[in-house]
Order: sequence, then C-alpha cells, then structure tokens
Amino acid sequence: MQKKQQLEMYHQMVLIRRLEERGAELYQQGKIGGFMHLYIGQEAVCTGLIAARKPDDRVITAYRDHGVAISCGISAREVMAELLGKVTGTSHGKGGSMHMADTTKNFWGGHAIVGAHLPIAAGMALGDKYGNRKNVTICMFGDGATNIGFFHEAVNLSKVWNLPVLWVCENNIYGMGTSVERASAVSSIALKARGYAMPSETVDGMDVLKVHEAAQKALDFVRSGQGPYLLELTTYRFRGHSMGDPERYRKQAEVKKWEESDPIGIYRRYLVDNKITGGKALDEMDGQVLAEVEEAVQFAEASPEPPMEDLYTNVYAD
Repeated sequence: MQKKQQLEMYHQMVLIRRLEERGAELYQQGKIGGFMHLYIGQEAVCTGLIAARKPDDRVITAYRDHGVAISCGISAREVMAELLGKVTGTSHGKGGSMHMADTTKNFWGGHAIVGAHLPIAAGMALGDKYGNRKNVTICMFGDGATNIGFFHEAVNLSKVWNLPVLWVCENNIYGMGTSVERASAVSSIALKARGYAMPSETVDGMDVLKVHEAAQKALDFVRSGQGPYLLELTTYRFRGHSMGDPERYRKQAEVKKWEESDPIGIYRRYLVDNKITGGKALDEMDGQVLAEVEEAVQFAEASPEPPMEDLYTNVYAD
C-alpha cells in the first residue's frame, strides 16, 4: 500500500470520529432529529474494508452508516447536511441519519430495518451475475442481524446461486443492549456461514490494516468466481446503541478496556513507529480535520430545508 493511501485512511478515520462527535453535540442541541447511531470505535472497519474495493463494487449497509458514507467518498458537508435534514444533504434531507446513499459512488444506502437489506444485496449480486459484470456487492450488517430470517435466506441463496457477495458482519458484541452470547446459540458469526458451506474468517476489526488485508483477500476470492465469502470483523462501539441509549447493560470498565484498543490510536502508532510519517504531521492532519468538520457544520446550518413540494418527489419510480 502506498503512503498516500495509508495517510488517506488515517484522515478518514479521524474525520468519521470528529464528525460524529460534533453530530452528537448538535443532536443534544436539538438541531438533529430522529434516531442517530454513532460509529465511534468502529472506524477501522469501513475504512479498511472500503479502501480494498474497486470503484464498480457496490456497498450496502445498515443504519449505522455515517462512517460508511465517508469511506465511500461522500463529503463531510453532505453527511452533516443530511444529518440536519437540509436539501444539500446526500439524500436531499429526506433520509437523515439512517438512510444516507449515493448510487453514483456505488453506495446503495443505509437501511433502518434490521437485516432487510441482505436480500437486496443478494438481488443486486444476482443482477450482476446475469449481466456478466465482474463487480462484487459488499454487504455490511451487525451481529444482531444474523439471528433474523433475512440473514439465513440471503446467505443461503447467495451460496446456492454462487453470487458475487462479500458478507461483512460488524460484530460489535451487542445487538442494541443484548450481548451476542445471550441472543445467539452460536456466538461465532463466522461459524454460521460455514453452516451454508461458505468460507469465512474472523478478523480484528480494531486494526485497519488487518481489516484491509482480509478484505482484499476476500474480495479477490469472490471476484474470481468462487462464490460468496463472509468476514466477521470484531469491533466495539464506544457510545450507546443510539443517542437515547442509557447504557445500563454494560459496565464502564468494559468500555474503558475496549477504548485502550482505540483503532485510531493503533493506526497512529503504526504510522509513526514504521516511520511512514511523524507525529507532528499527524497532529497537523488532526487540525485540518477539525477545520473540515466545522466548515461542514457551517455549510449545513446555512443550507435551506427541503421545500414542501419535495414531499412528492422520489416517492414512486417513473
């Protein structure tokens, strides 16, 4: 991997973190409405994963989608404007936190119904197979979705039909407030894939380089025509399930322990220790990110809200 891409991954991870921290402040001020699910702690997953894709590869995910949007190339301006429900947002203010999308960047959206986007991913991959296209559909979902029928139906058919799908489970230990062990008879998500004769692997999702390496290997496998593959990326969200989560189901000592494995800190140490760049240069990049986020907030707050007639646009397909 070239130095430019390595530094871009650092920039993305810090941008996701700072943008969401600022978003949380705006939510508490009442400027962002509805539900909002923060990605803080999981930045290495989308950053390493999407850095390994080719431009024609599709990405589809669940409702914790701000970081995925950034990694797919959607600007901080568009993400922040969408959070504030403004017409300049990536979904023109009609999608909000959970429904960011930009098909021109092959980001096919965040989806609010748990697991419901997995059959959509299988359908997109089926269309690509019929069209003899070489792209892969990357479908991201949480551990809680693997206990739902959508998961088993989509994964089963993807193997039956040998579809070009990379299934990616972001196992952040909890489905809302319920731990994996309490909700699933099989706590290893990778093992569930093997029940459908599908190759799978469990990878440290707090290390962006390990994620990138595993994603590259898995994408090469799928792209070669050998069928679907499942990656289980173990990670952890430092904040609650959503902004209204009182977090009574886990102890602060547990959160603190995981925070010691902060993905940004791990990657920063790697860049400095391997002399890819220096701490001063990274500090400067951190400052640039803060300025980028503040500019995005100013842009979003100054942007207009969607006009009333937009209630009737993009409701039905032509």
